[in-house]
Parts: sequence; structure tokens; C-alpha cells
Amino acid sequence: MATAVLIPVSEYLSTTYRPDCDYIDGVLKERTVGERPHSILQSIFAAVFLNNFDTWCAVAMTEQRVQINSSRYRIPDICVVRDTDPNDGIVSVAPLLCIEIISSEDRFSRLQERIDDFASIGVANLWVLDPVERVGYYASPRGFTKTDDGTLRIANSSIVISLAEVFAQMDKLNRNAR
Repeated sequence: MATAVLIPVSEYLSTTYRPDCDYIDGVLKERTVGERPHSILQSIFAAVFLNNFDTWCAVAMTEQRVQINSSRYRIPDICVVRDTDPNDGIVSVAPLLCIEIISSEDRFSRLQERIDDFASIGVANLWVLDPVERVGYYASPRGFTKTDDGTLRIANSSIVISLAEVFAQMDKLNRNAR
């Protein structure tokens, strides 16, 4: 069994990785990215938040480093912060929402580790999207719960997203790409 090479956090924070990696206790952890359904869904969600910025007062960012603690950094597929949150290079306060998009190589057990990290810093809204099965889940340290009505929402806010509309947009973009 190969021994992982430990990287100092200062090196991680000053280095650009392509694609960017999570940093877990001195070890770089590759993330599953790069598949078309994943990328399109990520773009659609970012656009939905951009188009609703004036109403939702929230900014969606893709591939944004989020500090879990001094030795852990995760990169959610989409990180949504409040427009009043600090405008730092690395998110160090609990985002409003973290979204993970399932790729073909993802496993729910691996996603659960990520969800647990986000929850540990106070992220109350955690969504997992499956572009192949076309479902959305609310995630927590207790596991994954499929949305009852095909709509994802954040309690006590006006943020409501219809998955049927999102997946219809994904279909449209896939048709136009051929």
C-alpha cells in the first residue's frame, strides 16, 4: 500500500491544481469532475442563482475552496454564499448552501464524508443532485432524503428550484450541442 505524501497547508493554498483537489489533513484528494451531465447541471444551477441574485441575495460559485478547519478544505461543486458574507478568496464561514452533483464514479458513502464536513461547519442546506436519475436529495449527517415534490428549497427563504425545469433546460442544452 502506497504511503500518501503529506503536503503542508501553505503549499496547498498557494498552488493551483487542475482540477482543484480537496485537502484533507495534509493529503490531496481528487474529486470526480469533467463529465458533460455534471458540468451542464453545475452551469444551470449557477445561472439560476445568478438570474435570481436580486431576489435571493445569494451568490453561487463553482469550484470554490471552503475551509472546514485548519487542515481540511473541501470544494463543493456549487457553493452558495449570502451577499453579506465576507468576500474572501477562500470561504471560511458556513455557506448558505453546498451542492454536490453526482458523477458516474461517485458513491454515496464518499459523498457522505463531504456532507459531514460541510455540516460540521454549520452548513444547514446541503443538496445532492443526480443528473442521470434526475433526482435531488436533501443531505445531512443522517443521510440523503429525496425531495418529495421534485422541488428543492431553502426554509425561511424565497429560494425554490424546480428540478423539472432544471432538467428540461439540461435536455435543451444537450440537444443543441449535437
